[in-house]
Amino acid sequence: MSRTAAVIGAGLAGSSAALGLARAGFRVTLYSDRERADLRDALPATGTAVYFGNDARAADARVAEDHYADSHHSLGNSVRIHAADGSPAIAFDGAFTYRAQAVDVRLRTDDRIGDFLDAGGTFEVRPIDPEALDRIAADADLTVVATGKGALASLFPVDEQRSVYRTPQRQLLTVTLAGLDYSPEPWAYRTDRGGDYNLFNIHATQGEIWIGPYLHKDAGPAWSLLGWARPDGEWPARFDRATDAASARQVFVDLIRDYFPDDLPTVERLQVIDADPQSWLRGAVTPTVRRPVGSTASGHPVAAIGDTAIAFDPITGQGAQNSIIQVADLVEAAADHTGPFTEQWLREQFDRHWERRGLGASEVTRLYLGDPDYAVHAELAFPAAAVSPAVAQSLFTLLDVPNPILDVRTREEVLGFIGAVAGEPAEDVLARFEPGFASAARL
Repeated sequence: MSRTAAVIGAGLAGSSAALGLARAGFRVTLYSDRERADLRDALPATGTAVYFGNDARAADARVAEDHYADSHHSLGNSVRIHAADGSPAIAFDGAFTYRAQAVDVRLRTDDRIGDFLDAGGTFEVRPIDPEALDRIAADADLTVVATGKGALASLFPVDEQRSVYRTPQRQLLTVTLAGLDYSPEPWAYRTDRGGDYNLFNIHATQGEIWIGPYLHKDAGPAWSLLGWARPDGEWPARFDRATDAASARQVFVDLIRDYFPDDLPTVERLQVIDADPQSWLRGAVTPTVRRPVGSTASGHPVAAIGDTAIAFDPITGQGAQNSIIQVADLVEAAADHTGPFTEQWLREQFDRHWERRGLGASEVTRLYLGDPDYAVHAELAFPAAAVSPAVAQSLFTLLDVPNPILDVRTREEVLGFIGAVAGEPAEDVLARFEPGFASAARL
């Protein structure tokens, strides 16, 4: 008789796990508190489901088909950093060593639920509280929880040693807009790669804005605008003005006019997607690592996956990537495992994932959040990226394979990293840097 699995939560992590386990031979029930149609059309996208690189895409291919291979991909980032007084400080345009793609998480999830049903899975719609989870886990060989930061997260206490933060590091605002294609013309003032490159604007004391190609569930090719406001700056009050897609768009237009005016003529051409009133979202995330295995009232072990296990600030797009890598590895390990799925076994799987990627992804996120522990990295690596295309590329490669950041801690190690990547002494690289946007490094 085939083994059974229960997956609680039908977001990206849950639908991916359910599909992967079903294809691995498990009899799987996927539980959701929303109908499938509501998951697609009645809720906002909780992220861009961006895959920055080869590692995430390879993991994804182990559990699902690539339904979006012919859609637009990003090939690099165009970065502009402004000082506290608003003056141009650092600029670089760096190519990725991979092809990145942002896809509406509602679309990815809906396609996976469809594929899961085609694979013979059962989709059950009802809310799951701890008592219901206890009954479900009693009847399943393997139970995983992918409900994000919802009520069941209390089964997985915060891991105080692995969690660095206790409060959100940014206030968040996002909106999806349409009206421009990905040709070079709209973006020629900034990069000759046009829509092949994302735009990433950083203000030293206020926050960050990312603009990038995005596959919307209904409109198709579109643009995602994501804003990160530092809590002690002026932007959070502006974010609070967003009450729908139109007002969210206006918040971005006003911010760009006031802080990044070079981008205003292009951004003003982007328009709201009227068919999707859920195309915006405002909130905040406290980056958190939870203990990966919980126990129901009757003592049945249940595993946390996705945001339930590790919640990332989305500034480096690590959430979707980390989730799919964790899921793919867990599915593969479960398929090969012949014994019971004990608490110890489940914890060992997470610990392997933490060492393989979770820790590195968390630290790269801290780097891009401007964490004080990474002040020397920002002081040295970003100016070096402005004059060395190889250094610029290496910073973006960390979004795909983050663990090298774990070996670069001290000033000497950062200088060594710059020198090794650039192929010349770091001091010579940094000596060429001049503040401003006049000569962005291009690759």
